[in-house]
Amino acid sequence: MSFYSMISLLVFTILQINNAVSNAEESQTYIIHMDHSHKPTSFVTHEDWHRSTLTSLMSSSSLAEQENEMLLYSYNHVMHGFSARLTASQLSELEKSPAHVATYPESFGKLFTTHSSKFLGLRRNSGLLLASSSGQDVIIGIIDTGVWPESESFSDRGMSEVPKRWKGTCENGTDFSPSLCNNKLIGARSFSKGLKAAGIKISTKYDFDSPRDWFGHGSHTSSTAAGNHVPGASHFGYAKGTARGVAPRAHVAMYKVLWATDSEKSAASDVLAGMDQAISDGVDIMSLSLGFDFLPYFNDVIAIASLSAIEKGIVVVCAAGNDGAYNTTYNGAPWITTVGAGTLDRTFTATLTLDNGLTVEGTSYFPESVYITDAPLYYGKDNANKAICNIGALDHKEVKGKVVLCENTTETDVEGQKEEVQRAGGYAGIFMTDLSFLDPEDFSIPAIIVPVATGALIREYATQANTTRVKTLSFVHTNLGTKPSPEVAYFSSRGPDPVTPGILKPDVLAPGVDVLAAYIPNRGFMEVHKYDLETDYALLSGTSMAAPHVAGVAALLKAVHREWSPAAIRSAIMTTAYSSDNSQTTIKDQWSGLPATPLDFGAGHINPNKAMNPGLIYDMDVQDYIEFLCGLGYNAKQMKAVIRRSQWYCSSKPADLNYPSFMAIFNRTDSPNSKNFSRVVTNLGDDTSTYRAYLEVPKGMRITVEPSTLVFTGKNQEQGFTLSVEVDSDAPNVIYGYLAWIDQNNHIVSSPVVAINY
Repeated sequence: MSFYSMISLLVFTILQINNAVSNAEESQTYIIHMDHSHKPTSFVTHEDWHRSTLTSLMSSSSLAEQENEMLLYSYNHVMHGFSARLTASQLSELEKSPAHVATYPESFGKLFTTHSSKFLGLRRNSGLLLASSSGQDVIIGIIDTGVWPESESFSDRGMSEVPKRWKGTCENGTDFSPSLCNNKLIGARSFSKGLKAAGIKISTKYDFDSPRDWFGHGSHTSSTAAGNHVPGASHFGYAKGTARGVAPRAHVAMYKVLWATDSEKSAASDVLAGMDQAISDGVDIMSLSLGFDFLPYFNDVIAIASLSAIEKGIVVVCAAGNDGAYNTTYNGAPWITTVGAGTLDRTFTATLTLDNGLTVEGTSYFPESVYITDAPLYYGKDNANKAICNIGALDHKEVKGKVVLCENTTETDVEGQKEEVQRAGGYAGIFMTDLSFLDPEDFSIPAIIVPVATGALIREYATQANTTRVKTLSFVHTNLGTKPSPEVAYFSSRGPDPVTPGILKPDVLAPGVDVLAAYIPNRGFMEVHKYDLETDYALLSGTSMAAPHVAGVAALLKAVHREWSPAAIRSAIMTTAYSSDNSQTTIKDQWSGLPATPLDFGAGHINPNKAMNPGLIYDMDVQDYIEFLCGLGYNAKQMKAVIRRSQWYCSSKPADLNYPSFMAIFNRTDSPNSKNFSRVVTNLGDDTSTYRAYLEVPKGMRITVEPSTLVFTGKNQEQGFTLSVEVDSDAPNVIYGYLAWIDQNNHIVSSPVVAINY
């Protein structure tokens, strides 16, 4: 061989090696949606077809090994398709297939992270809880971080047998075996192939290669929805009482899709696999407290998978998100029940008495029942930085062993002030603010948070008295009946929905602040005195905590009304919700203290007992959602991606989606600013019922309903009506009223009517 031939061969070999390395580096995970009607009859299962499809893309001799490395999951329910590791050229080749419907590059989602049952009006011997036998025989599937099976919340004491229709199982894994499951926890699986394929490392120090919970989130959400009765539960003494889920006799199945990584994110391919398995296993309710980016429905894997679940009669409940701002709701597809977070009528406090006799109460979660007496009070009255406890300002010699008063300020937050008091050796802290963002785990020193007006009284004493002392400071107090409540949590995501602003989201509000539920006992919840404190039950906040409340209510309703569709269950929950707090005024925004709107709380706060007998419902089926998608102007490929079928029917003039709320969006330059809606309601009350329309209309808005009376002569009879809304050009940006259908038996079927002027 000549020198030039050798060089040419060497160059060719190097290029081949580089090309192979490049291809390996370029491989990434894709979710591939296939048209199952193209599956050749020679393949027994869809997975066989998927594997063969991947094999056809390979040219190497080690086909089986590559195929196993490429294929992550085969999906049969959320869609027909698979997730796999593919190079750009392999993907391009695959997308030429007539069976290809859509491609979704791997994406990553995030988490939205006792007394609440009583707050909801659920009593064991009356109402919905009694009628539903506490949710007996209903199965709730939780898509989350796993479960701590030894928790008393997952005891099967008093539980019925596993329903015979159940097809799920509990898998073996690290520190987890099928024997840990029982008649309460009837399923536990984990899904991590997507994360691993993306090269994201799962911690072996903190996590388990199994359905076992590593974060506490999954145990908390699942026990909120359906935890068994646990007497004496508390968060270090706060909220002490009997912890139980909303549907304590419902069964739980956990699908772990979130893992301990640097980002604490979930892979879309893993979430899809968990949802696909839940549908296959036979869950009745599916609850997700996570979300992905705002995407059109044809690119939104949760929306696509949820529509498949709805089609099979499964109620899907999702958290609205914790972004706190307007136009930030997640999981807003109209077939999903989207839940915002509200406060409870319960506060956790410390009580402070000064030497002059002034006694005040403030917020505190300090986890020790300490009783501070006769302690010196420090206030840096002669130094502005010391007065606000600015970072690095306090002198250890001046504050050591003292209770430190910190002024309200915009220069630092309460967390920074607390850390400064702790750094300087203060014994305890008094912090002045009207809105604190401290979580329970942040109370690492004895601390009390008081309103600014109350703090001014303490400051007055601290500046005028020669010797200032704290007579007593005590912790671990739980107060009930707090007013006003509920309020919309400051972090709860608000509408309008960023994907479809014409559908009011969130749908409802549910308890999502300081919810007590099961936690993992092997991980420190917080640090005090340089020691990690662990707990079996913890107070957590987020729309993550709100969603399982609604999932539990849906389970109770499903137990009573097995024939109800997912849309009927959501309608019952929405039209019986309330929008007034316990001081008989409109529910307020926790952030501003001002009245909130349906953009914040949707139809209102859930009222489970009323939802059992709603009178009328706004029902829908899959065809209604298809008509809705047609109205969005999706092309054939996009439609096929969402509805997972190759043939469908769209009306020439798609009707309004039969939603239990009304949302009109206007441009101020439009004239007139008016919109007509059509709706159909189904009678679930008495055979003979007459409903009359009652309207609550603010100035600047006009609402008319035709007909204004609906007469029913039988159960399940349907009646249609039209609603017209018109707003003045100078009306506020957001204006709303209500339509209530009321019959002779005092069924009140209420819907918000919202108009937005851009």
